[in-house]
Amino acid sequence: MVSRLTLTARLTLLFTIGSAIVLLVFGSLVMAAIASHFNELDRDEISGKLDYAAQLVASMERPLSKEAVEKALASSFAGHHELAMQVRGPSGVVWFASPGVDFPLSLAAGPDLSHWRSGERAFHGLEKRLPGGTGTEGALTLVLGLDTAHHQHFLRSFRVTLWLFVASAVMLMGLLGWISARRGLAPLRAMRERAATVTAHSLDRRLPVQAVPPELAELAVTLNEMLERLEDAFKRLSDFSADLAHELRTPVSNLMMQTQVALSLPRDADSYRAILESNSEEFERLARMISDMLFLAKAENGLVLVHEEAIDVAHEVRQLLDFYELSADEKRIDLQLSGDGALRGDRLMLRRALGNLISNALRHTPTGGTIRVDITQDGVQLQIQVRNTGEPIAEAQLARFFERFYRADPARQHDAGEGIGLGLSITRAIVRAHGGEVCAASSDGLTSFSLSFPIASS
Repeated sequence: MVSRLTLTARLTLLFTIGSAIVLLVFGSLVMAAIASHFNELDRDEISGKLDYAAQLVASMERPLSKEAVEKALASSFAGHHELAMQVRGPSGVVWFASPGVDFPLSLAAGPDLSHWRSGERAFHGLEKRLPGGTGTEGALTLVLGLDTAHHQHFLRSFRVTLWLFVASAVMLMGLLGWISARRGLAPLRAMRERAATVTAHSLDRRLPVQAVPPELAELAVTLNEMLERLEDAFKRLSDFSADLAHELRTPVSNLMMQTQVALSLPRDADSYRAILESNSEEFERLARMISDMLFLAKAENGLVLVHEEAIDVAHEVRQLLDFYELSADEKRIDLQLSGDGALRGDRLMLRRALGNLISNALRHTPTGGTIRVDITQDGVQLQIQVRNTGEPIAEAQLARFFERFYRADPARQHDAGEGIGLGLSITRAIVRAHGGEVCAASSDGLTSFSLSFPIASS
């Protein structure tokens, strides 16, 4: 039930309960203090009366008699209707007692008050032994009680007033708690209302940070950071959708146009063969694009290394350089390899990642340039660096190199040597699947891609 309450209701309930407990404890302490004070007053008054009675009896002529003691005490305490008195002789026989009052047979010894009831009346009393007697060695016992009716009446009235005050104060505290909770949570409601206005078309909106209390500022900052990530992801998704449509439109348009041209006029078998071969190239390009997209989709959902084994990195790089040697010779590009290292991973995936980097370097290295692969390994990580000579690349472009469909050429021309812009994205996905990271840098006429693999994960 409590879990269904609103935060305002919970805070109000807790504040009210806390206030009620404090007020109840305070009221109980006040009542106990007043009752204790009245007891002190009663004890002082009774003790003083007993001392006076003792002095009175001590001053009387000897031998004492019942009549003389009764007369002396009765005259001395005349008018004190709240007092009740009993005198017992040496043998415990009652000499006289206040009429209409039932006295206990004995009271507790000591200075503490004794309590008893006689009918509807309540008494506080003390007992004291007085010197004297009727010529014997015995002593008199004087019991003096004080009617507490006026104290009890005051305490009852005060108790009713106090608990009415406590009840009223608890309700007032509950109201103040509700108002405080509402006002205190107003920034949270404002944040909720502001967040409700955020849609796919208004991801640039942010929650106010300066207008909220420090306790909520951290939450607002965290939500704003989340909105920034969502905005960036949504923008990337929109750009990806636009790029995907653009990339698919070109081969599909080529296929449609070539097919329509082929069907527009009768042609011989060689013409149809040429058109089908051209269409086959476009189909292969579409198949590669779809395969790459599926690979990246798997990578985003946790790419699994199917065939994990020990890999001689230098051996794999050397085979790739041998494969690309013919293409490098056509542009008089020098291929170099240095270093050695080993790691555990998927051999085919690693070859694909390195092949993407080397083929990318071949496309962008000018004639007569150099492509160098350096392998270094220490006790912490293994690093593979692919560097090629060429024009310097701006930092803004380097930051986007690993985005899908991104190419440095803004015209996005699809010539024979141009890819579709997924190679570097696939490389990064493969490296991350091996627990590593990849980065790009460009300076002093050299462009480098660095792949770092932790030895522990290797």
